[in-house]
Order: sequence, then structure tokens, then C-alpha cells
Amino acid sequence: MQFAADYLETVRRQALYREVTSLEPISAVHIKSGAKNYLNLASNNYLGLTHCPAVQQASVQAVLTYGTGSGGARLITGSHPYYELLEKNLAAFKETEAAVVFNTGYMANIGTISALASTGDVIFSDELNHASIIDGCRLSKAEIVVYRHADTGHLAELLNSTPCKGKRLIVTDGVFSMDGDIAPLPDIVRLAEQYQALVIVDDAHATGVIGPGGRGTAAHYGLESKIAVQIGTLSKALGAEGGFAAGSRQLIDYLINRARSFIFTTALAPATVAAATAALAKLAAKPELVQTLSSNSAFVRQRLTAAGFTIAPGITPVIPIMVGSAQTALDLAKELKNQGLLISAIRPPTVPQNASRLRLAISAAHNQTELAAAIDKLTVAARKLAII
Repeated sequence: MQFAADYLETVRRQALYREVTSLEPISAVHIKSGAKNYLNLASNNYLGLTHCPAVQQASVQAVLTYGTGSGGARLITGSHPYYELLEKNLAAFKETEAAVVFNTGYMANIGTISALASTGDVIFSDELNHASIIDGCRLSKAEIVVYRHADTGHLAELLNSTPCKGKRLIVTDGVFSMDGDIAPLPDIVRLAEQYQALVIVDDAHATGVIGPGGRGTAAHYGLESKIAVQIGTLSKALGAEGGFAAGSRQLIDYLINRARSFIFTTALAPATVAAATAALAKLAAKPELVQTLSSNSAFVRQRLTAAGFTIAPGITPVIPIMVGSAQTALDLAKELKNQGLLISAIRPPTVPQNASRLRLAISAAHNQTELAAAIDKLTVAARKLAII
């Protein structure tokens, strides 16, 4: 297949080639590759719940009770009892009437957006939204209008100038996955009310991370009642697998009947849903986990700034170290791996050209002694490569 050979040669030449590496987690924040252990600063395991004993035990018990797989789609035979409890608890957590679980956060976005929008509708989408939002918009067949990142002035201009025969939807990440900044939701909601638009917020990197009790972006701003749909994931701060949409009972019933990525797939295994349920309960019982995460994030941001890195202001655990070229990002990641640190090099098409970076992802399970040592190693490596 020459087309495949040509493409692979091109991405290798551009330092954009990707390959799967086998990694063995040995704790919430330590990982093994081959014979060497690494401090994991690349994972989205923000609260360290993947290795929480209560979460693990819930997962094991679910296997013993209901078996290893669901055996069918949710609307056939796959809706085992754990689902009902998880969806009830997610709705309470997000302060909505109802919630529905999808198999992944990606599937939650493509299913929700493509179900809510169609021909004649207009979707206004932040230019740095996640790929799953972009794909959901494309699948919907609605007109897609992209506004400059977090620029609500530009959004207002586009809302005013774009004719719409049907519905208007404004879709945004809550916390942006590669930059770590928070969407300007109050201004977005104000514009949505002015132009009668539905607001969809993807809280993949906000659930369990920001807002009272880790309830996400809408709660961070006190705007829960103003958001039509809050999307989230169970695979990041909650340490399990899956995604969800939360909103009014009517809207969730609509998604159950319309979202193709919900209808036409086998349901999640009982062990996965039980783990997510236990993780949500752990977060409710120990809200101080969110404060620990916030403290660790602030500590890293302060130490990086003191070391000479240019760090954008923020409060989230997603902290980009901007380096520019893809090759420089790879070189820095390799140097740090030699020093026992696992930090991801993020390159196009995940980020724009000449905006490659190392993306630090901080966890509540990190301790500040190991974080300080990691920043010291990062500083030495960055100076060696003339990044700072």
C-alpha cells in the first residue's frame, strides 16, 4: 500500500511519527517500561484513583457478581444494575436531572453533538476544542462556525453575522486539554441567552479537577442551571473508563433514543461501571483530593516560573511547556526519560504547527518532594537544549 508507505515516511521526516509503547503502571504516579521505573507526569489520573483500594475492590466484586462483560447493548441486555446507580450519582454530582453513560468520552461527544444538531442548525465551536467535539460537529451535518480560542468578542460577532434557520449551539471544552486554561463560561452563557443558543461543555479535564467538590466548569462559575449538556469522562480524574452526558431528564431521554454512539455499541463491562461508581463515591467522601490536586498544581506552576519557564497563568493540573518544533519536543522528552521522568511530547496535529510542547499532568497522588526533584531535572534538560 504505497499511500500508507508515503504517509509514514512523511510523518517520520517531520518528527510526527507515533508508535505504541507498552507501559506497566506500578502505582498511581509511577510507571515501568522495560527494566526501568519512571515518575509519571503524563497521565490524566488527576486524583490517583486508578489505584484506590476501594475502587479496585468494587471492580473485582462486580466481576464476581455479574461476570466479565455486559453481553449486549444498553437497550438490549447490557444495562446491568451498576449503570442505574452510576447515572443517578452522576446527575446528582453535576446537579442535573439525569445523566447517561457512554463507552468513552469521545463517544459521548460525537453522540451528543450529532444527536442535538443537524442540517439547518449552526454550531459555534472554539478553535481549540478536542477532536471528539470537532468530529461530532462534522457528523451532525450542521453548519460549523469556529471562533478564536476563548475569544467571546469574536464569538459575539459570529453569532450576530451568521444566519440560522434552526438551532444555535455553542460548544466548548471546560478545561482545554493541551493548554490547561478554563473556558470563559460566564460570557459564553450571556451570549447564549442573547442569541437563544444551547451551551454544551466538555468537562473531560474539569470533572474532579475544578469547581466545588470537583464538579467541573459549570460549578466553578455557579452556572449549572445555564448549561444544556455537561459532557464528562470517567477515565481521567475518576480513574475508570467511559464518558457521560448530564442534563435535563427530557434531554437525556432524547439522547438515549437518538445518540448512535450510545445505541449501537455493546455496553461497558460491570467492572468498569462499578469502578467509576466507587470513584465518584470516593470523591464525595474525600473532597480534599481536589484541594491536594490544586495545591500540587500551584506548586509546580510556581517552581517552573521561578526556574525561568514561561507559564501561562492558570489553576489546573494541565501545564504546557512550550518548545516550538516537534523535534525539540521529542528531544526534551527523550532527555527527561533518561532522567526517569515520563512526560509526553505533544506535536501536530494534536496542537498547531510550531506549537509543540511537553504537557505536564499533575496528580493529587504526587508528593511535592518528587515534583520539586522533577522540576530540577526538567530545568537542567531545558537549559541543555537552549529552551530556557
